[in-house]
Amino acid sequence: MSKPERARTRPQHATMDQFAVVDNCLQVGGRSLLEVAAQVGSTPFYAYDSALMTTRVAELRAALPAGIHLHYAMKANPMPAVVQHMAGITDGLDVASAGELATALATGIDPRDISFAGPGKSSADLQAAVASGVIINMESEGEMLRIAALATAGGTRPRVAIRVNPDFELKTSGMKMGGGPRPFGVDAERVPAMLAQMATLPLDFMGFHIFSGSQNLRAEAIIEAQSKTFELAFRLAESAPAPLSWLNIGGGLGIPYFPGEQRIELTAIAANLESLLAAAKARLGDAEIVMELGRYLVAEAGIYVCEVVDKKISRGETFLITNGGLHHHLAASGNFGQVIRKNYPVCIGNRVAAPELKTVSIVGPLCTPLDILADKMDLPAADAGDLVVVFQSGAYGFSASPRDFLGHPHPREILL
Repeated sequence: MSKPERARTRPQHATMDQFAVVDNCLQVGGRSLLEVAAQVGSTPFYAYDSALMTTRVAELRAALPAGIHLHYAMKANPMPAVVQHMAGITDGLDVASAGELATALATGIDPRDISFAGPGKSSADLQAAVASGVIINMESEGEMLRIAALATAGGTRPRVAIRVNPDFELKTSGMKMGGGPRPFGVDAERVPAMLAQMATLPLDFMGFHIFSGSQNLRAEAIIEAQSKTFELAFRLAESAPAPLSWLNIGGGLGIPYFPGEQRIELTAIAANLESLLAAAKARLGDAEIVMELGRYLVAEAGIYVCEVVDKKISRGETFLITNGGLHHHLAASGNFGQVIRKNYPVCIGNRVAAPELKTVSIVGPLCTPLDILADKMDLPAADAGDLVVVFQSGAYGFSASPRDFLGHPHPREILL
């Protein structure tokens, strides 16, 4: 299939080559998009390719040192079928609420391989975490005392770690989670005093969770942050009431969304982690080193599909109006963290390529000018009934969107 001509003045997205194209129709899970749409029965919907998730995890394991334990942060995509699949191919799960914890436990995974993070855990959250025996990443001194009170009342000894707000940040990250004043974790300089207090409480200290940022595509920035993470862990371990048995170094690996971005190169990151693991072996003994990833494992395996319901021209510009939009996919609309709106990669799923492209904007059905899925993109000519596909939609899509806005039907989800 020859590649279509594209306007040379427009920067292009990274190639979305994870999905095959047969007879000019996108394939998902080894099946035609049209066939998948017929099975789902209606649009819009999210489709996730389990084989792509499995391949991503396998490729990551092959690239990284064997001593790294891979955990799936299920906030990226908490669909129960996705979580069940990820539980079977990773070494553990990370949850952020009692609801997510219930989904994680339903997979049958050992609770000892689940960690629970979140800066505002409710009493119900903490009770569920203590009862299930997961590792609780404590985000404050006050949370530590609440857990200790539950432990005393129930005669238990919960497994806990301290989430540390490091004294550095992940440079050029899409979302900064550490460094400076943050609602997440305990400031690094406060941790020694917290550790001293913990020694008097009925808590089973496991280690630290140190996470400084997410969605980063620069290997050198990841390397610097990981090196500083281990250095900080070594320093804080000297004040710990017991030897560390667990260290969660977070994730931060990004995926390409926007024009000019390319997939992150893992070779140098893996080499640096190899040396860091050797240092950790010497300083921390047999502590389990966890790399917690969400978006990186599932985002590229998912697509969002909606249908063109109308086509109109307004003062010389062409608009494709669909039955999906920001209420289903807030991130693709540019309203989930973008400062300046940029287009996600998009295609017409049932006519992926054409000799001639048209400049169009794709908008949803909502009564707001924010409801944009693609702004002035060059795409094959499309009309009512054609299927618009938004790539990179396997993370922070369905569950991170205001699905009840204006009362339109919710999208469906399918794991293939």
